[in-house]
Amino acid sequence: MNGSYPNLRLRRTRASGWSRALHRENVLTPADLIWPLFVTAGTGVEEPIATLPGVSRWSVDGIAKRAREAVDLGIPCVALFPNTPADRRSDDGEEALNPDNLMCRAIRAIRDACGDDVGILTDVALDPYTAHGQDGLVDDTGYVVNDDTVAVLVDQALNQAEAGADIIAPSDMMDGRVKAIRMALEMNGHPNVQIMSYAAKYASAFYGPFRDAVGSRGLLKGDKKTYQMDPANAEEALREVALDIAEGADSVMVKPGLPYLDIVRRVKERFEVPVFAYQVSGEYAMIEAAVAAGAGERDALVLETLMAFKRAGCAGVLTYHAAHAARLLNG
Repeated sequence: MNGSYPNLRLRRTRASGWSRALHRENVLTPADLIWPLFVTAGTGVEEPIATLPGVSRWSVDGIAKRAREAVDLGIPCVALFPNTPADRRSDDGEEALNPDNLMCRAIRAIRDACGDDVGILTDVALDPYTAHGQDGLVDDTGYVVNDDTVAVLVDQALNQAEAGADIIAPSDMMDGRVKAIRMALEMNGHPNVQIMSYAAKYASAFYGPFRDAVGSRGLLKGDKKTYQMDPANAEEALREVALDIAEGADSVMVKPGLPYLDIVRRVKERFEVPVFAYQVSGEYAMIEAAVAAGAGERDALVLETLMAFKRAGCAGVLTYHAAHAARLLNG
């Protein structure tokens, strides 16, 4: 560094609000946010999720209203996750292929309500549809089989694309699924549907409230460590990202978020591709618990954590605080 005190006083540029704004290296706007929404059966339904205070499941009509709210707030994209009724779940996750399932109905409702004013990101994995709570098909030993699962995921992705999804986001962590989905989209008239791959998705302890939200926590038999990544590994994440980019991913995701900012930074610096992070349910719940305990102030915690993602290199963040953050950023 050139210069020394007192010729160089770094506090000079921090002395006033206008100067701090002028020298700010990163800027957070509502356009950096993706709002995850949970879809449930029925009409006129709002079901608060106990482990995600302030977050609800919405019936399809309510999801369309939330998407319209996103447009009004300047949030460019919503992400959909279904809470499939128990009687629609099966070992093979067949409901994922139903063109009239919750996910597809919600896609069409949002398109009817918002046109092309908001992007629709859809989750591709079988855990919201399976009776055993795993992201794929299982063999007699309980092991999640790769290639047979990929074949189903391709059909699931096409089902969502036909309904009007803009971004297919495979979260299953099966090997080869990005290439298979990309080829299927190209061959079936969906060349402009994006793929945002969950490229570095870790077997994390932070997912519990999400599993409550989609109704899979009580169903899950075993764990997901044979396909989700070991939290101890970083180099492996770079290999996963490299493969997904080579197979046709338009953008990649790191999940969870704050505990893995080092991975976000390394991916951004290595590959120079759009990198997203998912501020997952456990992260959201910790902020809300801190607020409830009087240990922190919500607005400041939300904006500071979201800025951390931008500073690390994220193009955008999936966060349950999206609407709240957008209101703050809009003044």
